[in-house]
Amino acid sequence: MKDYKRIAPSEIKGNPFSLIGDDWMLITAGDIEDYNTMTASWGGLGVLWHKNICTIYVRPQRYTLEFLEKNEIFTLSFFDSRYREALKFCGSKSGRDYNKAAETGLTPAATEMRSVGFNEANLIIECRKIYFQDIVPENFLHESIQKNYPDSDYHRVYVGEILNVYSKE
Repeated sequence: MKDYKRIAPSEIKGNPFSLIGDDWMLITAGDIEDYNTMTASWGGLGVLWHKNICTIYVRPQRYTLEFLEKNEIFTLSFFDSRYREALKFCGSKSGRDYNKAAETGLTPAATEMRSVGFNEANLIIECRKIYFQDIVPENFLHESIQKNYPDSDYHRVYVGEILNVYSKE
């Protein structure tokens, strides 16, 4: 991936709450020939099981879930505010119906582990799935959480071990 340098996870610039919750990210799974991407604003970065990890949350109806299930590697791509409209599109339209890269002008690029990031991203985190769990409402400890699921479409949670971090900064 040209124009990027590899950095350690500890060198990621920016507050993860802002990176994910405010700026959003694209979750992408598949390879350069067959992939899908979706916008997400829920997730996390941290340490678990002595590994640098991310957590992502994907609803069952999302097309990207099919790609996450079929592939071991996925990426998280982070952009500056110039790409907000592209991220809105990728979060509101299905890859079943649209070629999101063509529609938004984003340029897919193969990563070292043969997954997909985007050349316009400032930061790409490449991860290997190491765990998943479906959210079950019986485990909600506060009733307010259920309001996020009016259709009972509970997320699948993936824990990914961070393998590579690519930065333009």
